[in-house]
Amino acid sequence: MQEIERKFLVSSDAFKKEAYKSTRISQGFLNSNKLRTVRIRVTDDKGFLTIKGKSSASGLSRLEWETEIPKEEAETLLELCEPGQIEKTRYYVNAGQHVFEVDEFYGKNQGLIVAEVELSSEEEVFEKPYWLGDEVTGDAKYYNSMLSKRPYTDWK
Repeated sequence: MQEIERKFLVSSDAFKKEAYKSTRISQGFLNSNKLRTVRIRVTDDKGFLTIKGKSSASGLSRLEWETEIPKEEAETLLELCEPGQIEKTRYYVNAGQHVFEVDEFYGKNQGLIVAEVELSSEEEVFEKPYWLGDEVTGDAKYYNSMLSKRPYTDWK
C-alpha cells in the first residue's frame, strides 16, 4: 500500500480541545535503515508490526505495510528493538474531510509536537487547522526512526 502524507509542526496545544480521541503509543524499531524501517508499536490495547519503504524524492509518499499482532507479542518484540524507544500520545482531530494525527512526544523528544495528514494523492487539497505550524514533510530528522536515534532534546 502506498502511504501519502504531509507532516507539520504544531504551533499550539489548541488541537487537544478539538481531538475526538487519543491513545498512548510506545514504539521501537527492529530496523531503522533509510531504505526500509521495521517498527513495532504498542497502543493502549493493540500491537502492530509495520514495514515502511524509502520515501519518494518529495518526501510525500512511500510504501507501507502494517498488520495487527497480539499486544503481548508486540511488547516482547519491543525488547529486541534498537535503542531509543519512542513514547507519545496521538490525538485524532477532524479538519474538513481529513483526520489529522497529532503526536505529542515524551522522554528525550519532550517538547516536540507533530501533525500528519494522510492524502489520496500528492496534489490533494486539504483544510489546514489554525494550529498548524511549518511544514516538515520530507525532513528526515522528524521521522520517528530518526527521533529514536537523535532525539529532539539533543538538537540544541
